[in-house]
Amino acid sequence: MATRYNIGVMRFLLFLPLWRKGRAAPKLCFPGALLWTFLFTVTSVDGADWPQFRGPDRDGISKETGLMRDWPAGGPQVLWSIEVGQGYASPAIVGGRVYFNDYDSAANEWLVRCLTLDEGKELWRFKEKRRIRPNHAITRTVPAVDGKYVFSLDPKAIFHCLDVETGKELWRKELVKEFGAKIPPWYNGQCPLMESDRIIIATGGETLLVALEKDTGKEIWRSPNPENQPMTHASPMPALLGGVPQYLYTTLKGVYGFDAKDGTLLWYAPFKLNVAVAPSPLRIDNELVFLTSGYNAGTAMFRVTKNGGTFSAKKVFELTPAEWNSEVHTPILFKDHLFAVGRNRRGLFTCLNTKGEIIWTSDGKASFDLGSFLLADGMLFILEGKTGMLRLLEANLTEYRELASAQVLSGHDVWGPMALSNGKLILRDLAKMVCIQVGK
Repeated sequence: MATRYNIGVMRFLLFLPLWRKGRAAPKLCFPGALLWTFLFTVTSVDGADWPQFRGPDRDGISKETGLMRDWPAGGPQVLWSIEVGQGYASPAIVGGRVYFNDYDSAANEWLVRCLTLDEGKELWRFKEKRRIRPNHAITRTVPAVDGKYVFSLDPKAIFHCLDVETGKELWRKELVKEFGAKIPPWYNGQCPLMESDRIIIATGGETLLVALEKDTGKEIWRSPNPENQPMTHASPMPALLGGVPQYLYTTLKGVYGFDAKDGTLLWYAPFKLNVAVAPSPLRIDNELVFLTSGYNAGTAMFRVTKNGGTFSAKKVFELTPAEWNSEVHTPILFKDHLFAVGRNRRGLFTCLNTKGEIIWTSDGKASFDLGSFLLADGMLFILEGKTGMLRLLEANLTEYRELASAQVLSGHDVWGPMALSNGKLILRDLAKMVCIQVGK
């Protein structure tokens, strides 16, 4: 199977014949869409991997096919189950290995653990003495992993780079000390954005976003933060808007677009958010950006346009909290429709079009609280946040159509994201992580 790295290289090599024999070799400095291809597709992971938050393309969608469309009476086969510390931290999966953040309350140790995907056997763990009191649980984030490194942002905003084979720490950044960051309520909740040659994290304080070299942690650039906005629970997201590769980030005052090349602030769309913002901004197309949040905040779509060298953002529509919003999870965009668990009535799964019109909900069929969801092979895997029931839905654009269900987890606050690789789905509740077989 071709790796995403090979695909990126092949795309680049297609351009080599454009240079005549004898001319200087081209530099890796690409305009517009070509820079987008280089930055956002060249990663040393296999096509079946789930290397970071929301998967290989950071969109909540797996490219795997051949998954089961119905399940046996007892549910999918449980391949393994392990105890984990209290929280919502979920895994990245690369090269048949599972990487996730954890906490040992008995030893007061912050952990990053590496397991085998097939058996759940622990291969290594990074541990560091750290007193972290439960604050609506402890762990939250998903590491980013490639063929060399594991990047982990812990609850107290310390960013660790570990060796992927051994778990040895190679470098770290203490965001509070080095950038004047403030740890948000309920601890850090953002997940680092991994690119071909860099890692993007939000710091708040002296800068809003910073780009770091993967090998050394050296700064490539830092963005401005003119209003001294603190970091939120949202994660930085890649976007190609107006032909310019950008990074998007949401604070309590709205959404920002930064030039991926040098961190320049290109545009800002004000939108009042309250208390905390967890969903990340979502690129819809070359102009549209979708934003939603809970805590009595609403939802909005913005049109970002480029006039000459200047960007501007204009609100296209807004939904009130009573109409629709999402409190924790970022929606999935599929066939020009948005799928997500809505905050209204605490958990109706909803399909909306990109005009903000609700097409269908799970009303009368299921309620998902703040459960997570993932799309693969034309199907939606959705967790009930209060019960741990896993439901399999057809990704239908006209109606709620359930294919199967199984009681996989238990307890309350089953909110952690899922991860899928090689037909194996990993999901967790507050106390355990399980791996189930969903491939044929």
